[in-house]
Amino acid sequence: MQGDGVDRIPILKLGEALLVTIQVDMHDQLAQALEEDLTTAIVKHGARGVLIDISALEVVDSFIGRMLDTIAAVSRMLDADTVVVGMRPAVAITLVELGLSLNGVKTALNVDRGMALIQPHTWRSDDDEDGD
Repeated sequence: MQGDGVDRIPILKLGEALLVTIQVDMHDQLAQALEEDLTTAIVKHGARGVLIDISALEVVDSFIGRMLDTIAAVSRMLDADTVVVGMRPAVAITLVELGLSLNGVKTALNVDRGMALIQPHTWRSDDDEDGD
């Protein structure tokens, strides 16, 4: 839906993972567009992991926390792990103070460490059989 007037957040493919870098203030329409674009990309590329880079965000609120939670839940349903990378200390403190635990979301200091967290999942062999 490129012609719908809603800005989009780019989604980059890194091997079997997707990288989303959030550098702008999120609002309802942008968050919904990101969720739709991300779910489409996970299915299209058969992605096994989603890295969400929030290093550009200096402040988060409960809206961002809920959005990350929702993205992680949807990604899990589509068999993709979610790792939030680049979280600043002040952002981590704010999320804890807001009572947002981000269930099912792994965190890493940077993209390299985030990729290391999801690699065991992304590199699983398609030849592996369930039950063997």
